[in-house]
Amino acid sequence: MMGFCALWLFSACNDTETYTEKRERENAAIRAYIAQNNIRTITESEFESAGYQTDVSKNEYVLFDGTGVYLQVVRKGCGQPVKKGETATVLCRFTEINLLVDTMQLSNNSIKYSAVPDKLTITNNSGSYQGSFVSGRMYSIYGAAVPNGWLSAFPYINIGRPVSEEDEVARVKLIVPAEQGQQFASQNVYPCFYDLTFERGV
Repeated sequence: MMGFCALWLFSACNDTETYTEKRERENAAIRAYIAQNNIRTITESEFESAGYQTDVSKNEYVLFDGTGVYLQVVRKGCGQPVKKGETATVLCRFTEINLLVDTMQLSNNSIKYSAVPDKLTITNNSGSYQGSFVSGRMYSIYGAAVPNGWLSAFPYINIGRPVSEEDEVARVKLIVPAEQGQQFASQNVYPCFYDLTFERGV
């Protein structure tokens, strides 16, 4: 709630800003986050050459030029990717940070929500991904639409369920500009950082 209060106060004080000014502020917040966290940005061609992996030891993120989304694949995960034509049920743990006010504004990574991950469905339409939240914190606050920024990760990860101690679920980190984010981010023009895990649900 503190994050949403901070966002409300920020928005109320900036109603006279033009959209261009808001975008400039957003871009400045993204650049500052990248600099402060020593993020090394790689191109899409470098990402492809590396087998669609990012070097976590170098804190690499790939920048998708068409969307402005930055992706770090921390773990590809066990299991298989969502296949073409398939709709998969996915369970998600997440933390969302508003980069304009440098505040965590939503998460389900707490004792209170330990037994209640967010549930969503992901459909692979010949390489184009669509998603809908079914339940959870994202659904209750932002509605059913999965942010496009989240969907950008699915071509590069597996969605499975651990069956041994060695198995790990997929984990990614994202910097998502407003146009690729949830509805509040889009309406108020602010970028978000996400730390996400995904596993196959039933």
